[in-house]
Amino acid sequence: MATLIEGGHAVNALPQRAAATINCRILPGVDPANVEQTIRRVVADTAVSVTRADTATPSPPSPLPPPLEQTISAVAASIWGSVPLVPTMETGATDGLFLRNAGIPVYGVSGYFADPNVPADTRAHGLNERIGVKAFYDQLEFTYRLLKAIGDGSAM
Repeated sequence: MATLIEGGHAVNALPQRAAATINCRILPGVDPANVEQTIRRVVADTAVSVTRADTATPSPPSPLPPPLEQTISAVAASIWGSVPLVPTMETGATDGLFLRNAGIPVYGVSGYFADPNVPADTRAHGLNERIGVKAFYDQLEFTYRLLKAIGDGSAM
């Protein structure tokens, strides 16, 4: 899906050019060249120029040490009770790729609790981006408790 569309220079003139930006969130192990090929195949128009705006920098995922996973689970349980810990991959940009490529593990733990049984009110990066007040304070408390729990280094 195009995330940015640009074209024309005035509301009363036909555009002489148009551009669409597709923000690709590429999963680990997927070759960016294959993604570009797929876009060309879907567009299927040789009059349309497909170019990369940036070069993807692959970085390996960081394995989650069992003591750290147990600590995260315990802190989550102290706030939300018995809930499963479900690791996910954040597909947004992060400076963590430079650290991972240097051999330093990187983990992102948001503390934002999402109930899978409630339709998501996801408004990330929108003009009306928001989360609920309770979710905000729960996330702060989770982060505070987690940092205190891992502060002595035993969870790593």
